Amino acid sequence: MNQAPPPPSVQTVDLFDGQKVAVLGLGRSGHTAALALHQGGADVMAWDDGARPDNPPYPLVDLNTADLNGVAALVMSPGIPWSHPKPNPVARRAQEAGIPLICDVELLVRANPQARFIGITGTNGKSTCTALTAHLLASAGCDIAMGGNIGVPALAMPVLPDGGIYVLELSSYQLELMHTPALDAALLLNISPDHLERHGGMAGYIDAKMRIFERLLAPQGTALLGLDDANTRSLTGRLSRLCPVSGQSLLQRGFCVQGGTLYENEVAVADLSSAPSLPGAHNGQNAAGAFGLCRALGLPASTIASQFESFPGLVHRQERVTEVGGLSIINDSKATNAEASQHALRAFPNIFWILGGQPKDEGIAPLLDDLDQVRAAYTIGQAAAEFTAQLSPILPTQTLETLEQAVPLALKQAQDWMQDHREEPATVLLSPACASFDQFASFEVRGQAFKDLVFEALGTQPQKAVIAQAAVL
Repeated sequence: MNQAPPPPSVQTVDLFDGQKVAVLGLGRSGHTAALALHQGGADVMAWDDGARPDNPPYPLVDLNTADLNGVAALVMSPGIPWSHPKPNPVARRAQEAGIPLICDVELLVRANPQARFIGITGTNGKSTCTALTAHLLASAGCDIAMGGNIGVPALAMPVLPDGGIYVLELSSYQLELMHTPALDAALLLNISPDHLERHGGMAGYIDAKMRIFERLLAPQGTALLGLDDANTRSLTGRLSRLCPVSGQSLLQRGFCVQGGTLYENEVAVADLSSAPSLPGAHNGQNAAGAFGLCRALGLPASTIASQFESFPGLVHRQERVTEVGGLSIINDSKATNAEASQHALRAFPNIFWILGGQPKDEGIAPLLDDLDQVRAAYTIGQAAAEFTAQLSPILPTQTLETLEQAVPLALKQAQDWMQDHREEPATVLLSPACASFDQFASFEVRGQAFKDLVFEALGTQPQKAVIAQAAVL
């Protein structure tokens, strides 16, 4: 099956004009990078062991056997392993030949010295924080583009004018393949176990995340660090200059949210209680981080603070699908691990919880102390039996196979519960705590299926809304 082509607007990257460049991986980011380099005069050799685009303008060359002599760089799609658990054979050949391994974000920052760059990473919440930061900057009149591990590939973003701002969500994979110090401000939100096999364990994963601070411009770059988990708190001694961020604790210095109020250095600067797309303490951290990033770029506090209420939210991340008579339907399909689902379980009342899919190593064990607001659970997919065994001693749980079975049942039981409880507000929540790949091609496809089933069951049409898009590359 061929990958869809990238957006028609692709930057021209002439950094390797007249030189040989290899590109490994031809998904959205790789194909876009190959096009950008080809347009810039590079002699591109591109390959993907699986799907490839139809009739690309650059040659397809099997890099497993090709002569790599004289290749200036190997541009790798971030999803391809170059070290752990086992190096891709092409990556190993390139390293043995002394060829630098880079990604499309590295090409972006080298090709746009006129622009400014913000980098955001973390295990959870980085997409919401990235979209919120982009919203705040755009609302303040800045020329911005958002991409990286969210939205469009790096080189499909437009070329920005002098002083324009690229707001980049950066995964641990991308940070390992980005080398140029280019960030005006960098934020590490949080760290919990994820992708450990790709980094050789937790220490390697933390080191990969910490690379975001090595990519700061010196000496003016601003380092912001979330302090709401033990892993990030343990890193404070590794940073000489640090601006702390929290959604839980009142900080004497830095940016934090308590009781719906955003503070800068203990001075109240914004009321977040009227921002419907930022529920829960975790979104307090996102708001504090986004505000801090904007302040690092010199925006006035009053200009930023006035724009939180208009933030529309992120598709598939605690997305408010619709509300019917006090029953909120929330699409949190992007919650592919337990910690992400934990945020949703703490943010909404009287939850009828749909969960399951392809389980992560930790399963839902970390969630068993966060079920106070869960009134019933509906397990689906590969993890259904395992999750039911854990939840059924604690609360009413039904084992189902598919979303098609779970959605109408959860809606009906939530509405019945509300009638029996004097119309207390309730929530039907899809927050799977699992990857989607047992039944869906991606969390986006799963989330859209959930929304379609909701409107089908309710017999209504979706409301049109402009909501920030997220797509993991």
